[in-house]
Amino acid sequence: MVQYNFKKITVVPNGKDVVDIILSRTQRQTPTVVHKGYAISRLRQFYMRKVKYTQQNFHDKLSTIIDEFPRLDDIHPFYGDLLHVLYNKDHYKLALGQINTARNLIGKIAKDYVKLLKYGDSLYRCKCLKVAALGRMCTVIKRVGPSLAYLEQVRQHMARLPSIDPNTRTVLICGYPNVGKSSFINKITRADVDVQPYAFTTKSLFVGHTDYKYLRYQVIDTPGILDRPFEDRNIIEMCSITALAHLRAAILFFLDVSGSCGYSIAQQAALFHSIKSLFMNKPLIIVCNKTDLQPLEGISEEDMKLVNEMKAEALKTLVGQGGEPTDNNSVLLTMSTLTEEGVIAVKNAACERLLDQRVEIKMKSKKINDCLNRFHVAVPKPRDQKERPPCIPQAVLEAKAKQAAEKEKRKTEKDLEDENGGAGVYSMNLRKNYILADDEWKEDVLPEILDGHNVYDFIDPDILHRVEELEREEGMRQEEAEDDDFEIDGTELTPEQQAALAEIRKKKSLLIQQHRIKKSNAENRPTVPRKFDKDKQFTSERMGRQLSSLGLDPSLAIKRMHSRSVSRGRKRDRSPETRSADGMDTDGDTPSKKQRLSRSLSRSRSVSRPPHEVVPGEGFKDSAQKVKAIKLAKKSVKKRNKDARRGEADRVIPNLKPKHLFSGKRSNGKTERR
Repeated sequence: MVQYNFKKITVVPNGKDVVDIILSRTQRQTPTVVHKGYAISRLRQFYMRKVKYTQQNFHDKLSTIIDEFPRLDDIHPFYGDLLHVLYNKDHYKLALGQINTARNLIGKIAKDYVKLLKYGDSLYRCKCLKVAALGRMCTVIKRVGPSLAYLEQVRQHMARLPSIDPNTRTVLICGYPNVGKSSFINKITRADVDVQPYAFTTKSLFVGHTDYKYLRYQVIDTPGILDRPFEDRNIIEMCSITALAHLRAAILFFLDVSGSCGYSIAQQAALFHSIKSLFMNKPLIIVCNKTDLQPLEGISEEDMKLVNEMKAEALKTLVGQGGEPTDNNSVLLTMSTLTEEGVIAVKNAACERLLDQRVEIKMKSKKINDCLNRFHVAVPKPRDQKERPPCIPQAVLEAKAKQAAEKEKRKTEKDLEDENGGAGVYSMNLRKNYILADDEWKEDVLPEILDGHNVYDFIDPDILHRVEELEREEGMRQEEAEDDDFEIDGTELTPEQQAALAEIRKKKSLLIQQHRIKKSNAENRPTVPRKFDKDKQFTSERMGRQLSSLGLDPSLAIKRMHSRSVSRGRKRDRSPETRSADGMDTDGDTPSKKQRLSRSLSRSRSVSRPPHEVVPGEGFKDSAQKVKAIKLAKKSVKKRNKDARRGEADRVIPNLKPKHLFSGKRSNGKTERR
């Protein structure tokens, strides 16, 4: 069976848009320049090409519209009748027929005018025939404009229809309005159908999907049906009737036993009997909904009699399908969508009944004979006269029963939440499922941070053993400390030693305090160079005093310090060599070569090593080899450095005269770009 995807139908343009599209394409895709000096055969060919191309474009456009819309006689009867209910089959076929007629008329017009163009005797005659041909084609398209507009409205509505597969496993929900059909489909599927406390909230078919025994089931919510003659039903009700008539599905007939829907049980029973012919050869289940407002056992005797009659009719359909006539509980079920009591049982019963029926139908089909010859059932040969039927061990049965009992007894977190105040009040205990050596440890409070340390860094499986080892080691060290009295006791020191010890401890505590203050104020910075020491804390006098207090002679250190500062100075030393024999400075006179050399050496702070000088370890034989290596290195990087100067940020014109601007013929007009 071919499945149609109505959402893929191309948008249908209106008549004016079709004309604009086709004429624009003709202008762009065919030659536009013709001269009266051409041969007449060439003129005829030019305009014949225009007419044929326009006719072909109109034909393709209209054919796409006709082919993409489904043909009601070729698709599934469910879709055919549903489209007839929604759009009226006659109007739908008439619109497509007019499009087909327009396509044929445009083909005839093109054929006639191409025949006339073959005998055109001038450029003017050929052009007039081309204009007349295109004008008549556009007139035909404009006449079918209302049909195109109608098909566009139909296409938009069909794109919004649900994707229903008529051949898959389907559960169909029907009944009076406001009996709880949409609430039920919202409970068992992920469909989000609008639910309101008034009738006919659902105006079209809605589809959801659910799973049962690892199979996907299609659940269809239909609009409510009223008990009235067939010809008086509106389009909304006819959608439900169409689905009931054509879909091979399990039927769930919803019955509101509380009467809150606005219709009595008698009216709902009358509807059941009026449409029971649509339930033939389909699994049927009567669902008594809203039992939280009115239990089934609490209704009146007359209503119970009506319910029993409906149940008997449902049993007849079950017997007609080959089911057991004593299976009374599977055709009449109770539930409440508000409390969700019995919702899953109804879903499972419907899916199970539908699955059994589909398996039975397949077993009766001719295809089963093609499959049976592929199976082989192995039966062991009897070795004696004793019968050995298949059996399940008692231990397995007991274990299964125990698991079922535990599953029923076990309370979920949802149950505990409902018992203890509901959401926002109950707080789930995440520790109760911890797997520990002792269950009493589950509620122990374990801090994450203790005394500034991460507790998890100290968690160790052997922590108790390690603590014992540490305690033993600590005891041994304490015993050794008692034997070797290494601590300084103030009572055994002289008064001078006690004063020195107090000074040392005071100095130590002062340094610790200063360090803490600097650290807290973010002043723990590296040591500043001496030239930036504004407070003059590090001076030669201070160093001399410290060395003298230690019993050392500070004169040599101070002298060396002064000599370093003098050698670093930039002032030139007036040595005796720079003076003349009479004691006068010779800077004003012309000095000799020897004097200039000595003066330049005295002025310079340091003499750099020349680049050609070979340093041991560089790998060069002599200075000539080193000079040659330096030249080769500079030459090798010359091109790379040159190219590296050209980057994205540099203003570089790679080609001062590009060929596309400075070649070719120059036509009349502006030459600014040249």
